[in-house]
Amino acid sequence: MRSRGFTLIEVLVSLLILAVMSAAAWKGMDAITRARDIADGKLKQTLRLQSVMTQWEDDLAAVVDTMVVPAWQFDGANVRMTRRTGAGPQMVVWSLRNGQWLRWASPASTTVGELQQYWMRSFQLQGKEHGTLVALNGLDQWQVYCHRNGNWSNCQSSNDVTQVSVPASGSGSAAPTRTREVLPQAIRLVLVLQPESGFSGQVTRDVIMPPQPNQGG
Repeated sequence: MRSRGFTLIEVLVSLLILAVMSAAAWKGMDAITRARDIADGKLKQTLRLQSVMTQWEDDLAAVVDTMVVPAWQFDGANVRMTRRTGAGPQMVVWSLRNGQWLRWASPASTTVGELQQYWMRSFQLQGKEHGTLVALNGLDQWQVYCHRNGNWSNCQSSNDVTQVSVPASGSGSAAPTRTREVLPQAIRLVLVLQPESGFSGQVTRDVIMPPQPNQGG
């Protein structure tokens, strides 16, 4: 008995079924790949934001009053702080430029003159200097609040000052005093993020400031 083969129509129908199944399988795999890429992207953006917030907190935790330049200052566009490092104090500036949150850090200072020079330089930054890093993209605006005497207020309107003693040059001489801004007990950072950052909306972070010797108030 001679075996019967497949007709041309049967072969074509089989090929059509296989093509439909392959297309469905490809679409499923493509959807899985896209979902994985989106998840990976979100994870990287989240880790990036967490890393930046950690750096911000580390900078504030290392703020030190050298009695040479201000330890902390916010002018509405830039946060300047004097940061303690193992090699000596350094100037750090956080600023917002064209949707980018930038961090500039000077080399560690070994002399009073160097520290004063870096402080003056911090007022002339253009965003492309050596030591500048793009911490975060897609930042729409930011605000910084200071906590003093149990209240939060705009740091620009919270310039509490006190009189502090400056070491005298000669023994037995009365120690002179000078006016110094009292550092806040805590700092509140409010970031308004654009979709470009991978997020949308507002991020708030409160950080307790380290105690300083001879801190008034």
